[in-house]
Formats: sequence, C-alpha cells, structure tokens
Amino acid sequence: MPVLGWVKGIRWKRTVSMKVPLCLLFLMIGFFPMYILSKVTDQSFRQTQIDFRVMEVQNQCLIISNKMSRVGYMNEDSRDQTVDVELDTIADIFNGRIVVVNRNFKVIKDTFRLAEGRTHVAEEVIRCFQGESGSRLEKDKHYFALAVPVYGNTEEKNIEGVLVATASTENLTSMAEKVSEKAAFFQLVTCGILALASVVLAVVTVQPFVRLKKILGRVEEGSLEQVILEDAYKETKEISSAIQNTIHKLKTIDQSRDEFVSNVSHELKTPITSIRVLADSLMSMEDAPVELYQEFMTDISDEIDRESKIIDDLLSLVKMDKAVEELNIVQLDINGLVQQIMKRLRPIARKRNVELIYESIREVTADVDEVKLSLAVNNLVENAIKYNVENGWVRVTLDADHQFFYVKVADSGIGIPEEYQSHVFERFYRVDKARSRETGGTGLGLAITRKVILMHHGAVRLVSKDGEGSTFTIRIPLNYISRPAERTS
Repeated sequence: MPVLGWVKGIRWKRTVSMKVPLCLLFLMIGFFPMYILSKVTDQSFRQTQIDFRVMEVQNQCLIISNKMSRVGYMNEDSRDQTVDVELDTIADIFNGRIVVVNRNFKVIKDTFRLAEGRTHVAEEVIRCFQGESGSRLEKDKHYFALAVPVYGNTEEKNIEGVLVATASTENLTSMAEKVSEKAAFFQLVTCGILALASVVLAVVTVQPFVRLKKILGRVEEGSLEQVILEDAYKETKEISSAIQNTIHKLKTIDQSRDEFVSNVSHELKTPITSIRVLADSLMSMEDAPVELYQEFMTDISDEIDRESKIIDDLLSLVKMDKAVEELNIVQLDINGLVQQIMKRLRPIARKRNVELIYESIREVTADVDEVKLSLAVNNLVENAIKYNVENGWVRVTLDADHQFFYVKVADSGIGIPEEYQSHVFERFYRVDKARSRETGGTGLGLAITRKVILMHHGAVRLVSKDGEGSTFTIRIPLNYISRPAERTS
C-alpha cells in the first residue's frame, strides 16, 4: 500500500510512541477514501444536474420544433403567433435564449429581440442543417447551447430551419457550490470524529504491547519467575514466547554458572584439604617411621597431581571459551594420530586388565588441530578404560565417507543410565562421584572433548545402557571451513 509505505518511510527526528504513526495511518486510511469520494460525488452531481438540464431543454425544444413543423412556422405567411409565445415562455423558464434560423441563415425569431433579420452562421447551425444535431457546453461561461432541426410540413421532411437554444448553468453551479459547502462542513465534522476514532483505535491497538512492557518491567526488576504471556495478537504471543524462552535459558545459564563456581570451589578445595590433613598428621606425630613419611608424602604428591590436573583442564576450557576459532589447522594422518593415542594409553589398560582394540576401516587424512583433537580422543579412550569392568575391552574404530571421518569408542564398561546421558558433557558432572575420585577424574574431560569437536564443526553422539557399556561416536568434517560452530547432535 502506498500509504503504508509512506508511513514506514517516515524518519522521526526523535523516538516517538507507536501510537503516533498508527494514528496517522488510521487517519489517512479513513480520510483519503472520504476525500476522493467527496470529490467524485461533487463532480458527478454537477455533471448530472447539467446533463439533466440539457435533456430537459432538448425535450422542450423537440416538442416546440415538432409543433413548428406542423403549423409551417418557417413559412413567413403562415407563422403562428402562439409558437412565438411558447418560445418566449421556454426561454424564460430556463433563463436562456432561443433563436430560430431559416435555410438562408437568417434569424427569423430571437427571444431577446436583438438579432432578428441578421445572419447567424455558427458551427452547430451548419451541422444541424447537415442532419447532425448536438449540444455544446461552455463551463467557464456557465451556459450550454443546442441546435434542433425544424422540418418542413411536407412528405420529404426537409430541414427548413434550426432552433438554437442557449440556457444558463449558473444557477446549477450556484446550487452545486452550496451543496459542496455543506459537504465540506460534513467532511470537517467527519475528520474530527475520524481523528478521535484514530486515537482511540491506536490506543487500543497498542494496549497489548503496553501490557507486555509492564510485564517486562517487573522482569527487569528481578522477578524472573514472572509468567510472560500476552496473546492478544499473534505477534505479541510470539514475542512473549521468545522472551519467556530467553529468560528460561538465562536462568539455566545462571544456574549452571552457580553450579560451575560451586563445583570449581569444591574440586579445588578437596585436594588442598587432603594435603592439609596429611601434613597436620605428619606434624603431630613424633618420631614417625620413615615408611609412614614416605606413604604420606606419596599421598600428598598424588593430591598435588590431582590439583594440577584440575587446573590444567580448567585452563584448557577457559582458552577454548575465549577463542573458539583459534585452531592450528593442519592436514593430518588421523590413523597415525589414533594409533599414537592408543600406544600411550596401553599401559593404563594393561594395569586395569582391559583389552585395547584398534580397527581402521580405511586410511583417513583430514584438516584438524592435532593437539586439541588428540586431547579429545584421548579423553574418550581414557574414560572407556577407567570406567570399565575387570577383564573388559575397549574398541576404537576409525572410518570415513566423502565428507566426514568417524571415530567410534565402544567399551564393555559400567554404562550410563539414560536419565544421566544428557548431562555427561556438562562441566564437573559425574554419574558416580565416588568412582570418579577413585579413578582420578575431574569431571571436565567430556566437556573438553565436546568443546574441541564443536570447534572443528563436528558432532558427538552417545549410545549407552546401564551395565552394558557405552559407545561415543565423533563425526568431524574432512575439510575444515571457518564458520560458526554447530551444535552437537
């Protein structure tokens, strides 16, 4: 719509209420049709009045013309004086003038008695003698003229003369102007009503947004539990839903942050507490045997290593969060990378009596960050070894297609219950906290793995049953393209 486009195209110098453009829009939508209708109606009324007057004069002229033909008015010897009276009467009625012209273009009758005996040659007279009668309107001079043929009283019906009638339209114009003045007053009153209606309609239209603003104001004050629902319009309903979802996500993030801080504090404090207890025990004992000192110092060393591992993992996550795209991408032999990881972890597997199996379906070369991808795969394989059963197995399979390569890590371990599977990639989340501490887990390994895979625009999937083992599958593009990281699937 041109009007809508004009309103949208307005550039306000300062911020204004939504009610202002809505008022203007409603006012224009109501005013323009009314204005156009009034103009069309005015012109139509004027033209209708003139057309009716022309038709009325023409009918009277045709009647008198027929009478003139019957009585032989054009024959000077047999001219009927009653016709002259009728011509004068018709001219007076229509505030006009009637002129009768014979075949010699001589005026034989003029109701104004000014041109009798004179020659009257005009276009409408000539055309009327040629059999083409018609009318001519002079709007600027406020009159119209029409010519009607007068036939002879013979069988041939020859045109013996022309009756030329002119009538004033000034009274019609004056009447139309009075009607226009009344219509203008009516339009003015209507515009006032329309303006008031536009304001009311704009206020009613904006009211749902005002209510939504009040609700958001309460949310801004800290009432995050406030239910945001304004369904007066489809748009307000969608906005409410989007804001509600955003607040829910913010609450989740805020809760996750609190849990993360709490977990970090707890995880960092636990090794320090253990070290403090061991050190206090040593200091409280007099003449403790060397073997006991060695045992306690070994435990202290283990707790320091554990503290160092937690700090290293936290630093790794912080670096990845701050620079998602900072990858040292190189074209790498993935088969060699996985074999190297397996070789490094075999001593741990032998120590726990876990069989480590490597299966390569095909040779794979891909664009990856060697250090980060090695860390991710290492975490998966190491977890599969640590959370396994006695005499269990871990199978690592490498495969690829035309677009992605896949690393599958399957184990015969304890498995993960279904209700916990959606949380295993969260930071510090551990299904069995007691066993995690026994194995030296920090609860950050899978979070780091997921982050690394997302940085490579890949995905990780978990399939597991409680007591039947777990299978983690990594999917990473063969060719790295710099773009925003995708979600895990």
